[in-house]
Amino acid sequence: MNDQTSSRRRFLKSLGLAAAGAATLNVDAAMPMGRGDVRRWDLETDLLIVGSGVAGVSAAIEARRSNIAALMLERQHLPGGSSGISGGVCYLGGGTPLQKALGFEDSVEAMLGYMLAASGPYASTDKIQLYCEQSLEHFDWFVANGVRYAQKYSDEKEISIPDGSLYHCGSERAWPFREQFKPAPRGHVPPSEHLTGGRELMRALLAAADALGARLIVNAEAQRLIVETDGRIAGARIHLDGKVRHVRARRGVVLAAGGFIHDAEMVTTYAPELAACSTPWGRAGDLGIGIRMGIAAGGATLRMHHGFVITPMYPPETILRGIAVNAAGQRFTPEDGYYGMVGHDIAYRQNGRAWMIVDADSAYGWNDFRLPVAAEAADIATLEKMLALPDGALLQTVDYYNRHAEHGRDPLFHKEAKFIAPLQTAPFKAYDLSTHHAFTPAHTFGGLHTDLDARVLDAWNEPIPGLYAAGRSSAGLPVAPYIASGVSIGDGSFFGRRAARHAARA
Repeated sequence: MNDQTSSRRRFLKSLGLAAAGAATLNVDAAMPMGRGDVRRWDLETDLLIVGSGVAGVSAAIEARRSNIAALMLERQHLPGGSSGISGGVCYLGGGTPLQKALGFEDSVEAMLGYMLAASGPYASTDKIQLYCEQSLEHFDWFVANGVRYAQKYSDEKEISIPDGSLYHCGSERAWPFREQFKPAPRGHVPPSEHLTGGRELMRALLAAADALGARLIVNAEAQRLIVETDGRIAGARIHLDGKVRHVRARRGVVLAAGGFIHDAEMVTTYAPELAACSTPWGRAGDLGIGIRMGIAAGGATLRMHHGFVITPMYPPETILRGIAVNAAGQRFTPEDGYYGMVGHDIAYRQNGRAWMIVDADSAYGWNDFRLPVAAEAADIATLEKMLALPDGALLQTVDYYNRHAEHGRDPLFHKEAKFIAPLQTAPFKAYDLSTHHAFTPAHTFGGLHTDLDARVLDAWNEPIPGLYAAGRSSAGLPVAPYIASGVSIGDGSFFGRRAARHAARA
């Protein structure tokens, strides 16, 4: 350890960084090495990419198209990251060729308006605007790199046809957004026989990267960045084949190693709402390694408590004729909204507790693993007592809802007409929507603070030379609430590309 490394370590500890989460951040283990401590380079490349999910492979493709060498390191034995087990949906709009071919009109303004309004105060306005403005070019990029889309639209709230590629993947048709911005289907997904669009997406992109000459090494764990005396990132120390190796990165390092949902201590420290969810969602490599390396190198973070919380009640959509109530026995969200926004309301605003009240006509026709039955009764009054709700609260809520539903109205949350029906046919059920009881997938969105070129920024908003981050190692387009399926795939691929292009120019 040289004097520079020792001094930086003392400085970080003096700021209390180690004390802020020593068990999770492990600053000593992730502390950058000084270039002077590297006796020789075992491997060399222009752009070193930590991770092989959609952000990493997109960076690799763009690096090769920019005529610089690219090397991806994958900690697991198979490439693809969490993108490979995702739905493979990419949120694209503004009038893509697929939208037009299927008869849908869309505009950059409508897409931008929805994304900003639905994301709320945490929205990265500059990144969202750039993404929307370049969405058409990004669609063309996917197609040019072998991703196939079928000219078939699904009108369901979740893609459920193996040969479909376009659907409404967010809350565009839910209130209040449908009244503010013209709805359009923006979920673009490769068709797949078993609805495994993520596998098809990554299969195409990995093949494109390989054909372009990008290198991939699996079972390679990046652990520490290597820093020149002037502060520029020079490469990384990795573990490969049981040995420590040093990789030189002439143009820079892209941290694209995923989020931290599988580091339980890290999630508990930064995102307790996500820690309370039943199902951590992502590949086993989502351990926050890239984020830790970036923090130890001086990178700032954003929105570490954010993530998606999915409450997948549908399909079938008939359940949305019921009403979601909180511990006060009151409705709190439009039930027909995107299930990421409903899940957000439960996890972040209702202390993780809620129930879906249905009657015989809107209940599942089977015992569904997603939502356990918390109570069942012949009348609402009994159901209310079984749930230990405040006396008369649920009765009042259901009565108010039914009186208006009989006329096809929902003055409180303005559900779509097809989801409005009075609850009047016994037996009545309460499905448990609580984040710790229901099937509630969760993933992290917080990460390293980056600019429009995916450069990692420090505490003074200055870029760290040679260091980039994309995908869930960064804090990009997705925030809590998660506004639509495919925003994360879109974010990772788009800013992975921008990182490589900037590195090629540097």
